[in-house]
Amino acid sequence: MSKFYASGLIDTHVAVLLFGLAGLFGKFLALPAWCIVLGRTGFAAMALGAVLLLTPPNKQPKDAKTMGLFGVLGLILAVHWITFFHAIQISSVAVGLLAFSTFPVFITCLEPWWFKEKRRATDMVTALLVVLGLGIMVYPSSFGGQVFSGVCWGTISGFTFAILSLLNRKWVRQYPPVVIAFYQNAGVTLLLLPITVWVDVHIDAGQVGMLALLGVVCTALSHALFIRGLTFIRAQLASVIACLEPVYGIVFAYFLLREIPSAHTLAGGAVILTTTLLAMVRRAEV
Repeated sequence: MSKFYASGLIDTHVAVLLFGLAGLFGKFLALPAWCIVLGRTGFAAMALGAVLLLTPPNKQPKDAKTMGLFGVLGLILAVHWITFFHAIQISSVAVGLLAFSTFPVFITCLEPWWFKEKRRATDMVTALLVVLGLGIMVYPSSFGGQVFSGVCWGTISGFTFAILSLLNRKWVRQYPPVVIAFYQNAGVTLLLLPITVWVDVHIDAGQVGMLALLGVVCTALSHALFIRGLTFIRAQLASVIACLEPVYGIVFAYFLLREIPSAHTLAGGAVILTTTLLAMVRRAEV
């Protein structure tokens, strides 16, 4: 194993570990989900903006149409993160993370339609297995209960992240990832900032510090490490490692929040993660 390959593995694992830790802030912070997202993206945008200022000039979007499209991407990112934190707040870290982890399956099912490719029967089987996993997680929770609601919101978060990933595939060929990440986080911040005019939210110094940690370390730094890791390891391997995000999050939740997921949550999560892993491997082989 070369030192560069080992460095790529370490960078990717640390990034995914930080991704998993980010979900816990939905429990750490007694704030509305939109407010957590506003703080997260605001601090992330400042950190990414500083990186852009201190590094050699990167290609920047200049025309109004491109800026408008980045604004749409920011809107999708806002919906993704708000539903993600809301899912965790109304249920548990495990439920929110596992429901969100359905996003690779959404990508697998949407890509043939998105890029006008032949649809495969295995895509439908994959989708049905994910639905089965979600059903196991929900059972025997009542309709509209905390687990059911958490699964619904977490799945919406996964779906919107899949849409965002497919759209980003186009832009990552034209702009550096750090530029895309900056404009998306800045876009979310600008979209959510007006809400503070109508909604009175009190935030103390401790919460501001937590939001800074979430934005700088668990967002800006984690994305930078994940992107750097892709320099030395294959994207397929990075995607497999990314499947550990809910695992890391559940472990963190156990030690820091004393959250113990139910057997149904773990069983359903195992079905979802296994199906997701197989779907990504199959995509890489096609």
